[in-house]
Amino acid sequence: MSAQPTVGGGQPWLHQKGEVIQEFGTVKLFPLGLTHDARMYACQRLNRVLADTQILYGLYKKHHWLVRGATFYQLHLVLDKHAEEQLALVDALAERVQSLGGVAVGDPRHVAELTSVKRPPNGVEEVPAMLSRLLEAHETILIDAHDAAARVAELGDDGTNDLLVSQVIRTGEQQAWFLAEHLVDTPLVRA
Repeated sequence: MSAQPTVGGGQPWLHQKGEVIQEFGTVKLFPLGLTHDARMYACQRLNRVLADTQILYGLYKKHHWLVRGATFYQLHLVLDKHAEEQLALVDALAERVQSLGGVAVGDPRHVAELTSVKRPPNGVEEVPAMLSRLLEAHETILIDAHDAAARVAELGDDGTNDLLVSQVIRTGEQQAWFLAEHLVDTPLVRA
């Protein structure tokens, strides 16, 4: 008796296996007016920023869940808002890699291999340490994004440059500002 369902029986074809049709670190030929080398370089740099941004998103969610203290509610909301903005960047970065003919890093285990963002402790840190950790992650991404934006511009890749400058850098700078202001030692009320 056959283990395969009959055609048209409405049964899904489960446990399928397939060949890898494009290796990570390669680019397909797309008619984009960019050289192969420019697209390869952009995908490599974008995937590094993408990996770091995925980790930053995870840090924001972790700290959103674990934040404590007198400013809990405000930080809980702002950390979640920032997480959602980072998630939008993850999608924009991955789609840019794909539009250049590359393969976007997506598996969390692969992301962990590529990221430059330091791993946090598994437990709960004090709030200032959480915010400092987020600021360090932002700075890591911003340094890389500034350098990548300049280099892809030299290669004529205006689309990648625009994404890095208008979305990654601007979002990161604004979020870093919001976080840094929470670390100013100012009393909540004055007598």
